[in-house]
Amino acid sequence: MDFRKCILMLILGSCLTSPLFSGTERGNHLLGEAGGAQGIAGVAGPAGAPGIAGAAGAAGIQGISGIPGAPGLLDFSDFFALMPGDNPATIAGGAPILFPQSGSTTGSITRQGGSSFTTFILPTIGTYLVQFQASIDESGQLALNINGVVDPTTVVGRSTGTDQFIGQSLVTTSVPNTTLQVINDGGSALTLTPIAGGTHSVSAHVLIIRIQ
Repeated sequence: MDFRKCILMLILGSCLTSPLFSGTERGNHLLGEAGGAQGIAGVAGPAGAPGIAGAAGAAGIQGISGIPGAPGLLDFSDFFALMPGDNPATIAGGAPILFPQSGSTTGSITRQGGSSFTTFILPTIGTYLVQFQASIDESGQLALNINGVVDPTTVVGRSTGTDQFIGQSLVTTSVPNTTLQVINDGGSALTLTPIAGGTHSVSAHVLIIRIQ
């Protein structure tokens, strides 16, 4: 009887160590290492509450204040001449220079009668900046004639040399439709230089700007 039990135990022990059992153990071990299939991702949760706003930045530097009462540009007109051709050979003493061509304009400062080459209308009572320039061969003087009267504060001249005659004045009018001319304020005739320093015609301008 004991002999049979020993044989049975030997048979059972050999089965437990057989290749079948050992293969099963290895398979279970590989499945454990590989893991199962990846699951489906879950639904995203709700957004978190917004963060606290940052502190406000420092204030910018204050701009520079404007100048009280500073003039603006209300109206303007530019009238000009090209020499040779736009003026006679000489301008007699007391006679006006001709500016037959029109440049940029707002349309308010106009020619007298709409067509004058020498006389311009300042329509509104106010202050006007008047600039003029001309190339003259001789020594002499130019000035502004306001309502038929020479304004002595506007006279420019040259006793020697060949520089341009350049004038710049503020003219304040007291009546509407004031007239303005640029005249030869000397006693001798003057010649507008036809060609100076190159090959192009030389220009003469009177620029009138209402600033107040």
